[in-house]
Amino acid sequence: MILGMEISPDQRIFWEWGFFKLNATILYTWIVMAVMVIFSWLVTRRLVTTGVPSRKQSFLEVIVTGIRNQIREISGHDPDPYVPFIGTLFLFIALSNVLSVVPVFKAPTGSLSTTAALAVCVFLAVPIFGIWKRGAKAYFMNYIKPSPFMLPFNIMGEFSRTLALAVRLFGNVMSGGMIAGILISITPFIFPTIMDALGLLTGLIQAYIFAVLAMVYIASATRVQEDTAKKKEAK
Repeated sequence: MILGMEISPDQRIFWEWGFFKLNATILYTWIVMAVMVIFSWLVTRRLVTTGVPSRKQSFLEVIVTGIRNQIREISGHDPDPYVPFIGTLFLFIALSNVLSVVPVFKAPTGSLSTTAALAVCVFLAVPIFGIWKRGAKAYFMNYIKPSPFMLPFNIMGEFSRTLALAVRLFGNVMSGGMIAGILISITPFIFPTIMDALGLLTGLIQAYIFAVLAMVYIASATRVQEDTAKKKEAK
């Protein structure tokens, strides 16, 4: 049973036609996105600015406020431009990992293809935010500092950072799922509840770490110009 354990949700195929395969990663990713869209619509359709807000609105405000505060602490910037991207990353990863406690659900974050796609989103977001805040010339000039000879090393650093993001999330989710499966197969009447609780905690931690690292990378790409401007004003 342990030897036949699925390492990745990519291995579970629900439907196949020609070159197209509908595996667990794709299906459960759609499910997570559908849950997020439906929940967002239900929570935001009756928002109030006066009076006592509903429990759903209060819960939403707690999440958004927490994300905004974390972004502000990390970047020192106005968090509003970054909340949609960083918030979506965090909520998608967190919800994917939390739903893994459902017996038939396989977290799409347990697939390297999913974590690689998320890491690529961060890889593209860094220059987009950097160019938006600093301008294209100032941003790309940073790749040849302190010397033009650093260009290949800086480029390699960007790619290795993206790879590290993908592998870290994939490895943590996959290893957690495998350990839980092994323990449950050995002692099915003792560990399920404990492992479910531990899975919820580690899933949220992994979502938090991924979102924080993404914001750190974005902040490093946007902060230089502001620091330079402050130095000029001080002179």
